Amino acid sequence: MPAAPTAPIVITDTDGTEFSVPTRRSARARRMLLRVDPARGGPELVLPDGVAQEVGADFARRHIGWLRVRLARMPERIDFRDGAEIPVLGVVHRIRHRPDQRGGVWQLVDPDGSAELHVAGRPEHLARRVADHLKAEARKAIAPLARNHAAALGRPLGRITVRDTASRWGSCSARGDLSFSWRLILAPAGVLDYVVAHEAAHLVEMNHSVRFWRLVDRLMPGYERERAWLKRHGGRLHAYG
Repeated sequence: MPAAPTAPIVITDTDGTEFSVPTRRSARARRMLLRVDPARGGPELVLPDGVAQEVGADFARRHIGWLRVRLARMPERIDFRDGAEIPVLGVVHRIRHRPDQRGGVWQLVDPDGSAELHVAGRPEHLARRVADHLKAEARKAIAPLARNHAAALGRPLGRITVRDTASRWGSCSARGDLSFSWRLILAPAGVLDYVVAHEAAHLVEMNHSVRFWRLVDRLMPGYERERAWLKRHGGRLHAYG
């Protein structure tokens, strides 16, 4: 059952700084949880059923120091706008608005190795067109990897979908359907491949047992480096757009 939103609480730091903390109630939560959500760019307080909001507010106040530090460490948001730099499979691209041209969005790589993402059309459509282009690129990159990994495991593959998920990079259903965050296109190519291999391994083992990780290593030897990169830098991918 999805969590139900409730009114945000406002807590005040010792220097007078106020933090508005959105809260939501969850029937599945076993304890109060204060976290910083990279996708939303701010804090969130999760309350189990039966816990009064005043109790949650006191819990948040007692952890305001932790909250202040985590918010300070959040990566700066980078909007999809003319002149912004975004990574595409590990290659930095500068967005260039081309209002006098047609063709949607296209990538150009100069002989010196610098890359640009050219976007035609009106300025108010630029951000959406960049996001749509990146989602399409994510589908193009993920689909063949998923098919290859599934074939290597000798398992049938269901649907492949790409979404903007906040809590996980990928998932595998009992029917063999795989779903991925389109933001993986903003990560290095090896990191994207690791996530695809991870979810493909769930076609065999729907758990994170020793057998599961052996399958991941079989599909992608040395995956630990990519896994570590995602843990360390994954939150940054939610800062784009």
